[in-house]
Amino acid sequence: MAVESSSLPAIMAEEENLDPNTTSLIRIEKYVPAIKAICGGGGGEEGPSKGKGIMCGGKKSKSTTAIEPSHSFQNSWTFWFDNPSSKSSQATWGSSLRSLYTFATIEEFWSLYLGVTCIFLSLYNNMHPPTKCVHGADIYCFKDKIDPKWEDPVCANGGKWTMMFPKATLESSWLNTLLALVGEQFEQGDVICGAVLNFRTRGDKISLWTKNAANKDAQLSIGKQWKELLGYTETIGFIFHVRGCKDS
Repeated sequence: MAVESSSLPAIMAEEENLDPNTTSLIRIEKYVPAIKAICGGGGGEEGPSKGKGIMCGGKKSKSTTAIEPSHSFQNSWTFWFDNPSSKSSQATWGSSLRSLYTFATIEEFWSLYLGVTCIFLSLYNNMHPPTKCVHGADIYCFKDKIDPKWEDPVCANGGKWTMMFPKATLESSWLNTLLALVGEQFEQGDVICGAVLNFRTRGDKISLWTKNAANKDAQLSIGKQWKELLGYTETIGFIFHVRGCKDS
């Protein structure tokens, strides 16, 4: 099953009243709806309000910082890390997989994204020559309570969409993918388990893991939306997990 890129410009042109023959249909602002959805549409352009003094008996109390409300996601998510290239060939697959942090609000997401993903991307982009510290490593962002393993009952009958990226667009593509996930921007978001960023010598890639591979309409919807979000022009394919392929 593959999503062809030829029909996407026409679809987008119809939605945005643009010429399908132009080359700039995908705007960099594509991630803005996700951010607005995450923040509940409130706020404005000035950002969070500053803390104000608390009045007590006509005088300001010593505490002058107001606690701002957090913005919760529909689902909780967990960052995972794996470096399979660092383990021995005899080790069981997944034995080096580690859960890092679980987050449930936009504030927690940005803190963890900057602390987890950007560190690895910074190391990776400045490596010359490449070292095993990052190459072969994987960063996952999955819905809480779902392990990033095909053995997990939720993932067992699913599959994945995969895209390849050069270093220049890897970070922005990963960030926009995460924003779409946690911001529930996919029409078939309930079918998505999570995303994984693979650092590989032959080419870095991002994959969306899904459940229920037999639901062809849902899988095609996810693939098309993801391509549109990232402005990806290459043809991508859907890979069935072995069990899901046998059952479908």
